[in-house]
Amino acid sequence: MLKNHEGQSVPQVIFRTRRDHDWVDVSSDDIFKGRTVVVFSLPGAFTPTCSSTHVPRYNQLAPAFRQHGVDDIVCISVNDAFVMNEWKQEQNAHNLTFLPDGNGHFSAGMGMLVDKEDLGFGKRSWRYSMLVRDGIVEKMFIEPDLPGDPFEVSDADTMLSYIAPHAEKPKDVTVFTREGCEFCARAKGMLREAGIDFEELVLNRDYTEASLRAVAGRSSVPQVFVNGIHIGGSENLATYLARDIAA
Repeated sequence: MLKNHEGQSVPQVIFRTRRDHDWVDVSSDDIFKGRTVVVFSLPGAFTPTCSSTHVPRYNQLAPAFRQHGVDDIVCISVNDAFVMNEWKQEQNAHNLTFLPDGNGHFSAGMGMLVDKEDLGFGKRSWRYSMLVRDGIVEKMFIEPDLPGDPFEVSDADTMLSYIAPHAEKPKDVTVFTREGCEFCARAKGMLREAGIDFEELVLNRDYTEASLRAVAGRSSVPQVFVNGIHIGGSENLATYLARDIAA
């Protein structure tokens, strides 16, 4: 049975990290003492759910967490420092702190070290998240003790809803562009001025014209999508932003 540690102190361990080709020991107190920290722990670096959903959403919502008093967002996995550093770079997750729990000491102290030998993983962390204030666990979201790798409650949105139920979450914005397009530059500039982060997809690098026609129904650029809704080109975006600000 996976134990809830709410109201208890986090384990006192040393995390063996790598910075600029040197070993740097980081203690639990270095991470948690006098600070408000969100932790999410997962079975392994570079694994599908962890890479496609768990890490990216925490990274995206990091500014919202910090606006509501969170000092750091920490990803812990039973992997070594080299793997965790490479994974952070591959994920472009610079809003997060990645901690290697290589020997599983922290995960064991949390009662979350589980057997994944059937997958060839050995001992790994169960998937969970927690809010820690000054070293004391205030809230834990532990995935149900079911076969496989359930992912239902340890996500970033659930944790943010606990900390700040009415927090405004960032929009999911994608801009289809091509190199040398002045209207694309205008659209990106408007989004930056509005403080809206966006993902840019560039023609013939990230997509083809056929793909753009398939998703937008047209081949001109830019084409802007917000939260799954097709906004259109730069003029449409200007109208959308003016209406959004007025609202």
